[in-house]
Amino acid sequence: MSQTAKKVSQNKTASMGELLVQKKIMSKQQLVELQKKTGDNDRKFLSVLTEMGYLSETEVVSFLSEQYGYQSIDIENFDISEDVLKLVPKKFCEKYTVIPISRLGDTLVVAVADPVDNILKEQLLFTTKCKIEFVLSTATSIQNAITSFYAQKEEGIHKLFAEIEESSMKFRKRLNAEDDEDEAVVIHLNADDSEPVVRFVNHVIISARNKRASDIHIESYEKKCRVRFRIDGKLHEMFHPPKTISPYIISRMKVMSNLDIGERRKPQDGRLKVKMAQGKELDFRVSIAPTVGGEKIVMRVLDDSAISIGFKDLGMNKQEMTTFQEALNQPQGLILITGPTGSGKTTTIYSGLNLLNTPERNISTAEDPVEYKIEGLNQVQMHAKIGLTFASALRAFLRQDPDVILVGEIRDYETAEIAFKASSTGHLVVSTLHTNDTPSTVTRLLDIGIPDYSIAENISLIVGQRLLRRICQRCVISDNVSKDSLKKLELSDSQIEEVYGKIKKGKGCRVCSNIGYKGRVAVYEMLKITDSIKKGIFEKMAPLDLKRHAIKSGELKTLRQSGIDKMVQGITTFEEVLYSTVGDSR
Repeated sequence: MSQTAKKVSQNKTASMGELLVQKKIMSKQQLVELQKKTGDNDRKFLSVLTEMGYLSETEVVSFLSEQYGYQSIDIENFDISEDVLKLVPKKFCEKYTVIPISRLGDTLVVAVADPVDNILKEQLLFTTKCKIEFVLSTATSIQNAITSFYAQKEEGIHKLFAEIEESSMKFRKRLNAEDDEDEAVVIHLNADDSEPVVRFVNHVIISARNKRASDIHIESYEKKCRVRFRIDGKLHEMFHPPKTISPYIISRMKVMSNLDIGERRKPQDGRLKVKMAQGKELDFRVSIAPTVGGEKIVMRVLDDSAISIGFKDLGMNKQEMTTFQEALNQPQGLILITGPTGSGKTTTIYSGLNLLNTPERNISTAEDPVEYKIEGLNQVQMHAKIGLTFASALRAFLRQDPDVILVGEIRDYETAEIAFKASSTGHLVVSTLHTNDTPSTVTRLLDIGIPDYSIAENISLIVGQRLLRRICQRCVISDNVSKDSLKKLELSDSQIEEVYGKIKKGKGCRVCSNIGYKGRVAVYEMLKITDSIKKGIFEKMAPLDLKRHAIKSGELKTLRQSGIDKMVQGITTFEEVLYSTVGDSR
């Protein structure tokens, strides 16, 4: 088996690619383009396969198993003994994405994501003094197993924690229910439930997960009811249950979210945690509003991938990434992330905070709501009823020896004033504003009441962003956009000639549900507060004039320009760039 692995490792990318072409997963042309992007980097080739939607992680493992002859396994079905775990240090497993699962005599069975890393096999042989046999599993499953099994192996202080936990159970039971009002209710989905309404609601939730929906809308009208999913930023009609059963669907949702089923005249908000099959969980933020046709429910899917996405996977080009990282590495200053609701600001902020989240830094956040709980961050949920606002939380943070402060949103003068004060006294502050572009952020702050000198001296970077839909890479084709149409993007004649013939679109296929898009990509504009921009702020330039000045001086690459770059690269379409960004107003 090892000889076979060694033989194919000499041309791994080509062999994998040929297998994909044979099975009609991709065309020869798509394979050539993919190999140009990844070169001889085998791991990058496999990574791009999943990122571009050709294969899921599980399908990649299946292909590798077929190609190299290694057995594929589901680690969740294994109970790994402590004696086996002792053979390979946790840091080694984390570094190489491997985990030992069993030992048979002098042979150690190790689960790996990359089956033909011969150097890895030699290192394992040296470390364990055992013969090594590889089996295949997904990188995600291996990483989860490392976290789970090695945590169980920890001793000492954890036993003390368990005793404290047990002794405090009686006290916790006496706590007032209001203390847990922000906690999600946990519901176990049971596909075999005999109640029809329960089965339908379960089906809606499972379908939303399978289709990567970000929101579920359940709407009641005079004569009908409909269920829509927001997929990649667009709403799609999915189900049309009879109007007569809509009250029962609403009641079921309220029960699941621990809301008042008798209250139909006022808006209600709740949270819900759903346990799927195989222990997987989904978190939802639930909002109910009364309408003339009946109550409407919107369930926002709180996707954990937003907090785990790598900094390098945000979609920024090299210059944008460098600019953002330089601002994050400053010991003080204010970074503002701007854009409308649903433009990906949360993902950008969390990716930046994950980069800063080290034991050497004290990071405090004021959020409304706290959508994702992250270890290492001191997160505070706003609670207006008891006077816990962004401003009061910020005042408290300044007495907590902070290094980095996140303010969920600057909404008023009081919050803005304290945020600017914090940034001017040696703290890095990150926050958001709802503005259309980066120059208009300056005007918005002036309108709130922040002096121009404070804006110029304290803000280090303003980031504007939008999310554009990605072209499905399984059905991508050329898009014959005319030169007259390209003029709508305010391109010069020379730019039109350069772009013409390079634009792509999705034809529509089974993978993308015949939409032509799968996933989204962020486009950014970044305005560094340079001396030139400071001068414009002191002169109280109008947003349009400040934007023109920044573009002319080469200090601003706009959202539209960023979108055009993504269009030329075949990542998004002409229509997405045209309708999701505005002109540069030169």
